[in-house]
Amino acid sequence: MKVIICGAGQVGWQIARHLSGEKNDVTVVDRDADLVRRATEALDVQGVAGFASYPDILDRAGARDADMIIAATHSDEVNMVTCQVAHSIFGITRKIARLRAQSYTDAIYSDLYRRDHLPIDVVISPEREVADAALQRLAAPSTFDTESFMGGRAQLLGIALDADCPVLNTPLRQLTDLFSSLRAIVVGVRREGRLFAPEPGDQLFAGDQIYVFTHVEDVRRTLEIFGKATRKQERVVIIGGGNVGLAVARALEGQPERVRVKVIERNRAQAEAAADSLQRTIVLNGDGMNAELLAEANVERADAVLAVTDDDKTNILAAVRAKQAGCRMAIALVNDPTLVPLVAALDIDAYINPRAVTVSSILRHIRHGRVRAVYSIGDAEAELIEAQVLSTSPVAGRLIRDIDFPEGVLMGALMKGDRVLKPTGDTKVEEGDVMALFCMAKDVPEVERLLQVSIDFF
Repeated sequence: MKVIICGAGQVGWQIARHLSGEKNDVTVVDRDADLVRRATEALDVQGVAGFASYPDILDRAGARDADMIIAATHSDEVNMVTCQVAHSIFGITRKIARLRAQSYTDAIYSDLYRRDHLPIDVVISPEREVADAALQRLAAPSTFDTESFMGGRAQLLGIALDADCPVLNTPLRQLTDLFSSLRAIVVGVRREGRLFAPEPGDQLFAGDQIYVFTHVEDVRRTLEIFGKATRKQERVVIIGGGNVGLAVARALEGQPERVRVKVIERNRAQAEAAADSLQRTIVLNGDGMNAELLAEANVERADAVLAVTDDDKTNILAAVRAKQAGCRMAIALVNDPTLVPLVAALDIDAYINPRAVTVSSILRHIRHGRVRAVYSIGDAEAELIEAQVLSTSPVAGRLIRDIDFPEGVLMGALMKGDRVLKPTGDTKVEEGDVMALFCMAKDVPEVERLLQVSIDFF
């Protein structure tokens, strides 16, 4: 597949890294020649320096025979015009644009992106994606990471194991025997900084961070088995009243179980705008790192603090101060991956990486086969892929034990119709089934091969 990626920033870089690693023909376009040079030197990609929306620049990037264009520059307008030029002049069939401004992504204006108007096939809104991720973290307060799959019927849980976890030093196959009715599988383990897909004989140790794929009805029991208590979030303090904080506050206001929400926003105009658009939420104007303001927000009684300003260091420090004041849970928005190791060391319970969230959203739309969802784990170290089995897929009609999955791949669940099953070696994979696969990054191309339709399908 020939792909043009416009924007060589964090998101563009990660998408280029994924696609070039899977032997696609990738060209990166950015007006910053240094970013282009960095991409071409570190990745197996071609590069063009210039404005992505200029027809001659896209022509140099090979737009005449490109299969897809991903517009992920820092400017919404450049991304929109790039897709228009790609469609009108070069006839590129698949166009994905990242758009930040809420007005562009409002559902009432969705007609704007029809082929006869502004031809964009997929619009990615980072703020909306990040807000959804924040709500998922709040819904599972004892996890450091979580994502829904299979139409909300299954969930991936990231759980940090403490010394009092009751199943430490127990082989995973023994867990299956002990909790035979539990529809949950440990699909990934991070130990001493290294992420891997475990074997049945592997044991779990204190300090491990594990990824468990579970039926949504078994989430509470799964957390309890791994030593985590479940609790309701009744009081939430949001630090940062921008697009993300505002979206989370609105969503919490709309929940059937009443949640008391307070928002702290430093910019006065932004704080006033937030207060006008929210109904039951209290908005405080001031610095979210100010101890007196945190006390005014009753942070010591809060069930969770969500720090989502546009500054990583502010988010981290505000989260630390909130925990020190007595808040039970702190979540921080962290863009810079080099700061992530500080999160656990500073007793911050969870973090959200906007880059990983956006990359996951874009990957969902560019995978081969009948892929329904992709979630990027860690610093693009692994993926959780949800895919439907087609009749001509190499896995159709075979028992799981007979499928030649790579070592770094584990099946977390299999959905038949609307039933989510815990897979065993005797489970037969059939056409129409939906698989949830944990894949280390190096194994993604082989998994895609297993998901692809053969040529006679066409």
